[in-house]
Amino acid sequence: MKMPLEGYRVLDWTIWQQGPVASVMLGDLGAEVIKIEERGVGDPSRGMVKLSGAITGLAGRNFYFENCNRNKRSLAINLRKQKGKEIIYKLVEKSDVFVQNFRQGVAARQGLDYAILSKYNPRLIYASASGWGQEGPGAERPSYDYTGLARSGIMNMVGEPGMPPMAIRGGICDQLGAVMTAYGVVTALLVRERTGIGQELDASLLGGMTWLQGLNVAMKLIMGTEIPREVRATARNPLWNHYQCKDGKWIVLAHLQPDRHWPLLCRAMGMQDLEKDPRFNNMEVRSKNAAELIVVMDKIFATKTQEEWLKTLAAAGDLVVEPVNTVSDVVIDPQAIANGYIREFQHPVWGPIKVVGPPIKFSKTPAAPQREAPEFGQHTEEILNEILGYSWDEITNLKNEEII
Repeated sequence: MKMPLEGYRVLDWTIWQQGPVASVMLGDLGAEVIKIEERGVGDPSRGMVKLSGAITGLAGRNFYFENCNRNKRSLAINLRKQKGKEIIYKLVEKSDVFVQNFRQGVAARQGLDYAILSKYNPRLIYASASGWGQEGPGAERPSYDYTGLARSGIMNMVGEPGMPPMAIRGGICDQLGAVMTAYGVVTALLVRERTGIGQELDASLLGGMTWLQGLNVAMKLIMGTEIPREVRATARNPLWNHYQCKDGKWIVLAHLQPDRHWPLLCRAMGMQDLEKDPRFNNMEVRSKNAAELIVVMDKIFATKTQEEWLKTLAAAGDLVVEPVNTVSDVVIDPQAIANGYIREFQHPVWGPIKVVGPPIKFSKTPAAPQREAPEFGQHTEEILNEILGYSWDEITNLKNEEII
């Protein structure tokens, strides 16, 4: 079966995570992706040896670069020389998408901005994965995942009142920026299919994180107030809260219609005596006496392990309850595995490994990881010969001239 983007070619001039992951997603959908790297330098993430103090490498490769660059072929080229740029221009003529994530102004100085590349291919989709968007007084400022978390406001939405701003690990802001960039590319390709028009698009960290916090932002815009941080021990709805079990693991209850579930939960937890207690028998009074009820529920949940509670509450019927997983739990979660969110991949160096799979399942045009991340410049000659028709003598000359 064909894949969703089979037949499309993407040129990926990106580094680190936001831009690279966007083209990983396009590659998972079947697009051919060529990673353009500066000759003699390459993507700086190739050299990452630690992340938050943890070792990232194995057998001469690192997981960070691997995760952010699977599905790609690597073209190492000297972009400071005109002959190097000309190779890119020739590739642009034969490609559908160009993705870049450098600071505003860098692409123009390199002769790789939309104004120039669209002359070689008016149907080109040119995607910029930026920090702050293309307009405004801060558009040229540098950005990383951490700064995106900070400026978006989300660091002040995590945790309880009085806590300092809290970062979220794992490049979450970059990852969402990548999702938004890929979303923009796919949409622009659809427009091009309908109209024949190529165009430039921008997807920023700030824009993505603002959208992610839709309710947080909408509350402020419409009601004039922020959704407040909440203290777990005094949460207004004890049936929308998380509780620690006997083994130190946590469990979450998520009941938006708590009165409907209250009798069932009382029976499942062995607190039938509280079901009709005037302090707790409806949402209004439970909210007023939430702290008192949470103390009771904390003590009860502490009597069994997480696994025991999950079984007990599942057997009770229509209760909305899930484990509070660690990442170690997620990667072995049978639900994640069954849906291909975690899947097997045969790596030529590491052997059989598990990787994060595409988050969307297509019934007739499946998406899947296609190949491992490339070694630096691994496919330079192959790309020049097979796509652009350079002879081996011409390729040798380009090497001698330090173009490739």
